[in-house]
Amino acid sequence: MTPLQPFFLVLLLLLLPLASTLEPRRFLPYDSDNTHTFHEEGVFDYSTMLLREDLDLLVVGASGMLYALHLNDISKKNDSVKWDVTPQQVSKCEAKTFHAATDCRNQIKTLLKTQDDRMLVCGTNALDPRCDHMSYVDGKLTLEGKEERGTYMCPSDPSESSASLMIGNNVYSATGCVFSRSLPNFVRTLENKDTFSDPKFVAMEMMPESENSDTGDDDKIYLFFSEKGVDYQTYKPMLVSCVARVCKGDLGGQDSFRERWTSFIKARLQCPVPESKWPLIIQDTYRWCDPQQDWKSCLFFAVFTSQTRSSPGSAVCVYSVTDISREFSEGQFMTRVGNKWPPYNEALPVPRPGSCIDNAARKAGINQSLLLPYETIDFIQSNPIMKDNIQPVGGKASLVTQRGEFTRIIVDQVQTTDGDSHHVMFIGTKKGTILKAVNYDGEMFIIQEVQVFKTPEPIKILKFSSVRRQIYAGSDSGVVQVSASSCGRSLSCVDCVLARDPYCGWDQAAGRCTALSAEPRRLLQSVKEGNTSLCHKTVQTEKKSLAAPGYLKLLCSSESKLATIRWEKDHSPLVSSPHRLELEDGLLILNVSKSDAGLYRCLSVERSREDEYITVIAQYNVTMEEETREAQVEPFNYPVLAQQIGLVLAIWAFFGILIWNFYKGYLRLPCMCSRPGSDVDQESPECTNSKDQPENEENDMSTEV
Repeated sequence: MTPLQPFFLVLLLLLLPLASTLEPRRFLPYDSDNTHTFHEEGVFDYSTMLLREDLDLLVVGASGMLYALHLNDISKKNDSVKWDVTPQQVSKCEAKTFHAATDCRNQIKTLLKTQDDRMLVCGTNALDPRCDHMSYVDGKLTLEGKEERGTYMCPSDPSESSASLMIGNNVYSATGCVFSRSLPNFVRTLENKDTFSDPKFVAMEMMPESENSDTGDDDKIYLFFSEKGVDYQTYKPMLVSCVARVCKGDLGGQDSFRERWTSFIKARLQCPVPESKWPLIIQDTYRWCDPQQDWKSCLFFAVFTSQTRSSPGSAVCVYSVTDISREFSEGQFMTRVGNKWPPYNEALPVPRPGSCIDNAARKAGINQSLLLPYETIDFIQSNPIMKDNIQPVGGKASLVTQRGEFTRIIVDQVQTTDGDSHHVMFIGTKKGTILKAVNYDGEMFIIQEVQVFKTPEPIKILKFSSVRRQIYAGSDSGVVQVSASSCGRSLSCVDCVLARDPYCGWDQAAGRCTALSAEPRRLLQSVKEGNTSLCHKTVQTEKKSLAAPGYLKLLCSSESKLATIRWEKDHSPLVSSPHRLELEDGLLILNVSKSDAGLYRCLSVERSREDEYITVIAQYNVTMEEETREAQVEPFNYPVLAQQIGLVLAIWAFFGILIWNFYKGYLRLPCMCSRPGSDVDQESPECTNSKDQPENEENDMSTEV
């Protein structure tokens, strides 16, 4: 291999196109002027939040601290309270773990609002979880100091996943390998691999399915998690994503089933991505319900990531609660036979296992789960898994990307000027950015990606205030607040319309891109098509003069990552020339002459849904004058020019040398085994060894060189 061959191979790898993926139209770097932040020295892991819009508060739990931050500006701390571990607790903890720095602290993991407007707070408490109640009165956070054991309500390990929900006076929690409800009606799952197999809990939601129910059904609690697929026998345990369900009125069974769920049932979630050979793993869900309709219209938005490094990527899948409920109510069960889980094909006990107490059960004299027959409870304890996977709406992922790992998701619904409503997804990533995406009638469009943390780090939690339309994100280092809309970033009508942001429209009277409001003013907006013909386009022509010999740079760039730049001269496409270089930020004309005079236009070409829109970004009238060079040419950055010219010359020289090496035979393509002109046995499957070459070949090569 010649010295040039490794360089050539590296260049080929760099020039290969990246995998096809959906690109954000605009990337917004971290901007301290449009971001509110909160952080205190020595405090880490701001991963627990409770939105108290009734108190104008964002309550944040971190390592040993609780904060009350103002919702309008979280950089303003209303109050804080310390809840740390004692030296004695640290000593006991250090004897149990090799990770004392992280394990032997009180990491707040649970923050729930109670019926009396107080808050239930639980922390890991140096591997001995504890809970307490906290109040906020007259601007003061106060822990009551009546600690109780947090078993089943809070994990003991700060790195352990958990999910919790407060309904009435009951706390529903999923920690470790147990899904439970607190006292006074305590029930929990069995601790075996049929129930959970090394689970990672991500979210929990309640659905009011008893409202206006024709069958007298009960409300349901849905739990989302991932676990090892117990029926897969592979060299590597395959992870699967699941959703489980219990009935709100489940009181457990009798005798051996006392304090055990009688309705626990689970099914797998499928998020189909054709390029992935392994199932994607669920990371977070967000429940969205239309306030004007019943629970059957509710949707679960979920983010997934790959479980293998060989096929990295993330996706968003949307599930209908109706589809999930139907699978649990009508689907086929699986049953264990040895290490396998085939479908259960025999008759089911009555009432149906996993169902709630309804009118049919009450008619049979079963008014509560304590009266369920042994056969029904025993079946669901041993066979809690449904056969069919639950598919997303549309049968495929709504959004797929290979540009980063998703961590969290929140969703808002926005009504645009045409009267239609659209779901806007805000997706947190491991690199500390938030993607803003909308699905317009089947076309997924990423409006922007915003860097919300100054230093890239995973977003651990997202909260959304629908009243203020503010986003709150937490990470290891702190909390940030950003607006759901960023209309002011668009400085022209064309850019505002092409952004296709449901929150924004162009105000013709004010001459700016502004957020939609209840005010009766007319705003220009075209979110589905991005039709810029709505805008009255005016571009100022800037005059430029030049003299030979000299240089001239015409500035032009587009903030849209989806746009391409084209140049015109005298209303015709600019003819390529060695002395005209199209750069990222404009057009550079070298060694100008009279032929370079004329009208130059910089065009931004961006394809929207149904058409390609061409926008004039800049326009220059370039004239030739008989004046001194200093008077005619604008100040120019000669070091930058030298670098740009040097780069162009280096590329030309490299490819010239490369072509010369191919011609002489010093470099060979995989299908070529000798220099041009040499005899090659076309039927030979291998290249001729260099030892088989004529002895004088080396002398011939030296002569040629």
